[in-house]
Amino acid sequence: MKAESLFNDENSNTSDNPAFDQILQSRLSRRGLLRGAGLAGAVAGTSALTACATTGGGSATHMDRLGFKPVAKSLADTVVVPEGYTAQVIYALGDPLAAGVPAYKNDGTDTAFEQRAGDHHDGMEWFGLDAQGKPSAGYNSRGILGVNHEATTDEKLSSFFIHANGGTSTLPRPAAEIDKELAIHGLSFVEVQSDGKQWAYKAASPFNRRITTMTPGAIHGPARGSEHLVTKHSADATQCRGTLNNCGTGKTPWGTLVSGEENWNGYFFRDAKDDDARKKDKQVQALKRYGRKAGDASRHGWESGGSEDRFVRWNNGAIGASAKEDYRNEMNTFGYVVEVDAYDPQAALRKRTGLGRFAHESVAFARPVAGQPIVCYMGDDARGEYIYKFVSDAKWDPKDASPANRLAAGDKYLDKGTLYAARFKGDGSGQWLELSIDNPVLAGGSYFEFKSNADVAIFTRLAADAVGATKMDRPEWNGVHPHTGEVYFTLTNNSNRTAATADSANPRAYTDLKDGKEQKGNVNGHIVRLADASPSGSAFKWDIYVFGSEADADKSSVNLSSLTDVNDMSSPDGLVFSPATGICWIQTDDGAYTDKTNCMMLAAIPGKVGDGTARTLKHGDREVTTYVGKTPTPTTLARFLVGPKGCEITGWCETADGRAVFINIQHPGENTKMADVTDPGKYQSQWPANAGYGAGKRPRSATIVITKNDGGVIGS
Repeated sequence: MKAESLFNDENSNTSDNPAFDQILQSRLSRRGLLRGAGLAGAVAGTSALTACATTGGGSATHMDRLGFKPVAKSLADTVVVPEGYTAQVIYALGDPLAAGVPAYKNDGTDTAFEQRAGDHHDGMEWFGLDAQGKPSAGYNSRGILGVNHEATTDEKLSSFFIHANGGTSTLPRPAAEIDKELAIHGLSFVEVQSDGKQWAYKAASPFNRRITTMTPGAIHGPARGSEHLVTKHSADATQCRGTLNNCGTGKTPWGTLVSGEENWNGYFFRDAKDDDARKKDKQVQALKRYGRKAGDASRHGWESGGSEDRFVRWNNGAIGASAKEDYRNEMNTFGYVVEVDAYDPQAALRKRTGLGRFAHESVAFARPVAGQPIVCYMGDDARGEYIYKFVSDAKWDPKDASPANRLAAGDKYLDKGTLYAARFKGDGSGQWLELSIDNPVLAGGSYFEFKSNADVAIFTRLAADAVGATKMDRPEWNGVHPHTGEVYFTLTNNSNRTAATADSANPRAYTDLKDGKEQKGNVNGHIVRLADASPSGSAFKWDIYVFGSEADADKSSVNLSSLTDVNDMSSPDGLVFSPATGICWIQTDDGAYTDKTNCMMLAAIPGKVGDGTARTLKHGDREVTTYVGKTPTPTTLARFLVGPKGCEITGWCETADGRAVFINIQHPGENTKMADVTDPGKYQSQWPANAGYGAGKRPRSATIVITKNDGGVIGS
């Protein structure tokens, strides 16, 4: 979803914690500090391919230069890939996932979405199968895709492309419309297979599965049983229903999918007088901190569908005599990392509350080391929010890479551990701040009443506020470099940045014209990277890898990374490192540069923290010093793909040999007007129908597979 949309532009952090940019300014004004860091330059090596460790603990081929011809920017309603590559659509919104489900007509009359592909394909992971249908880490022609279905294309309440006449744009909304929308959110698991020439999904595979907003699940970790999770559905606070607004993913070292619940808060409604009804309940402070003020409209109006439980649960007001008689705590059951076993369709999803509650994006795991804790990194995607790390209590046992019960392994490593929030210091170092009741700042603080680790897990943002974590500019996806172990976070953009507030981490406050209209602030975003002294330790170093920019922008004030026509980009969002090649894949979700190009995916071979130089920018009488990573070249950062009109490029996974890569094209044609839903000639996009896939002309989110025509490794 677009960065500036109504329900994806949260700005609820009013704490006094210093912003990342203020700390970076302090740090980089001492120009000599980084020069003495002693860090190596770009990835060394005289050959294009070298061996290195992967985040999963195996071996990988590490590329030190890209081998494809970069693609040009494009405004065409098609998927553009490099010469010598082929992109094929294999799985789109509405595709049947069970025998007997009718083919998707794509005219708004389709039903049974509980047995069809959901909408807004997002994060995605690959789970290999051998010829006998058993889990396989090395089989490359058959597998299961675990796919997030984040949201849906809407303008005025309704998901208009799935309703025949566009749906209802006023309240109350019809139950039949809401039922469709409840089902298109969540996750899907779908078997795919190659015959050596083409890939296809298997509509009747026993591995196929949908998880929706209504699917039963279990609460795990420190929040299990908390009074703040008690609902009419689960009086003992151990059960939950469904998952929502799933954005990024991750794959655990024991072979399960983890999925981050992101902008879930906008789906709920509470009455304008709900604060009064709750009286002195500390949750009033928490509800506001999580962006749900009393009286604010919900995104789709699902609470208006009737008196049935599936609609009432979206009203999280205190309307009953106690929490056991209403859904005042229902919103507290969302905002977690969800773990699912792709290989076991009967296993219930588990919400891992130990990893905190916020607007989760992806989850990236450090390479597991025998006898050491499991470590993973996460970001909170809202302006002024934080970067987090989780360190397990349990130490890694390599036997758990292939456990008899994968979700039991998840219990072992994710239910008990310590969550940390990042503080960036002015000397180029950083500190992970403990978020637990053992931290006296939380146990005895006055900012918010924390009584237990359950409170910390449920009200994580408030805990990070209290300990003084560093505000960041919308931490999106993150990835762990399989060669260096450094962690890369996308920080997508900030339209609030001005010349008066520009600083070292966000030094660009400029005006950009799009379609004759001014865009102001830090328009194009950037990527920050961290180098932990040890994955489970509390100290780290950091710098900025690359700034997004248009190629022809001023190199002294905007295009600080000297990007060119082969690698200029705006609003980096998705970011994944290939276990097979070490390539860093960067995907955009942009609204700033779309007068010149549709959203895109780039391939990168980054260096290391500290490989760049200090730069000083002027804003009138002010000087702002920042630090830019080593300038990329066409062989270390290049555009690999451009999508169709109105889309976001997101989701990335590959076969074990790196010869097939799966990508998601989310919300093509999203700027189509709801009033034009019955007139295909007015659609912003007709993809993927115009690529020969499926019936009708309404645009559909879809998964594509990319292969190299000579059978080679992607990116080589």
